[in-house]
Amino acid sequence: MNLFENHIFSVSELTFLIKESLEESFRAVSIEGEISNFKIASSGHWYFQLNDNEATISAIMFKNRSWNLSSAPKDGDKVVVKGSLSLYAKRGSYQVICDSITLSGTGDILLLLEKRKQEFASLGYFEQSRKKSLPKYPKRVGIVTSPTAAALQDIIQTFGRRAKAIELLVYPSLVQGANAADNIAKQITRANKEKLVDILIVGRGGGSLEDLLPFSEKVVVEAIYQSVIPVVSGVGHEIDFALSDFVADVRASTPTAAAEIISEPFLNLSQLVKRYSEDLASLVKNRISLAKKEAMVFTFERMREYLGTRLSTIKITLDDLKEEIFNTVSKRIENLEYRYKLQKSNLETLNPIKVLERGYAIVTTEENKVVFDANTLKVEEQIEITFSKGKVTAKTVSIKEK
Repeated sequence: MNLFENHIFSVSELTFLIKESLEESFRAVSIEGEISNFKIASSGHWYFQLNDNEATISAIMFKNRSWNLSSAPKDGDKVVVKGSLSLYAKRGSYQVICDSITLSGTGDILLLLEKRKQEFASLGYFEQSRKKSLPKYPKRVGIVTSPTAAALQDIIQTFGRRAKAIELLVYPSLVQGANAADNIAKQITRANKEKLVDILIVGRGGGSLEDLLPFSEKVVVEAIYQSVIPVVSGVGHEIDFALSDFVADVRASTPTAAAEIISEPFLNLSQLVKRYSEDLASLVKNRISLAKKEAMVFTFERMREYLGTRLSTIKITLDDLKEEIFNTVSKRIENLEYRYKLQKSNLETLNPIKVLERGYAIVTTEENKVVFDANTLKVEEQIEITFSKGKVTAKTVSIKEK
């Protein structure tokens, strides 16, 4: 018979009833499990999870209980904790309040991961020489992750903030659970067949060690190894790791960090363009400011004064040129007059009329040839004698040789 069949509980009533029953029944228990997601809060309290192959339970060890331990445990440690169960009413979840922690060995999950890591390392899967460089300015980036995960939104927002020019193509996949590894590997293979993207981001947000196991499965590691497209692995938080980190061409500490790595060249280019733009704007502004200052000099009064000075200078220059031209022309005229008088004097000196005026005469034959030698004439030959004034026609009577 159900005692509460006809009773309607409020959420808080039922929660506190469960809390009381749980805490009363499990006041002192010992639990063996593997630690994952170990964190030390700023308060000094330890928060972690205990896992085995079938289940997970949250645990907390308060600072006043942990101070006497020689060292803090770490992810992968197999431990035995002693404590009591408690229910946190606000979240409706239960957890182990630990009074003591004792190491019992290395965790099975870490041993498995280490074995796989050594196996793949011996096959050369992690060799740096085979890793591909990321394209500096990819046009399209593929993302293999859960379409509903917060990690995808972080990636989208990061690219939107830093490199809007990059197109994003989501290859939706399970990232947790039994079928996750096959799902992830198929999407990586699909991306390589379609050849639509330049880079692949493979990853998810944080989780427990077992939550991240799909990214360490053989099928995923081999898919990344065989990928022609460069792969960036971004799994979990900074302290998390998966074998996909080692085989990928680039390992990012988180999905957001993967987006930051890929978008870095775009961000640098954007900042460079912004700096050049600011420098150019500053240069133009300074040039305009200088031009304004120079323009202020050209007021009406200053221009009138400047033009007056320029005109005075031009007038003086013109006067100097005028005087220079006048002097040059005058000297030229004087020189020509002198040469004219000299030539005139020479011509007058050579003028035969002047010679005739001194008592000389010119004798010519009938053929009008000048007679220089009397012996060229004949007796009774008609000649013409030209004086300074007038002419005489005569005949030779006799010819005397000198």
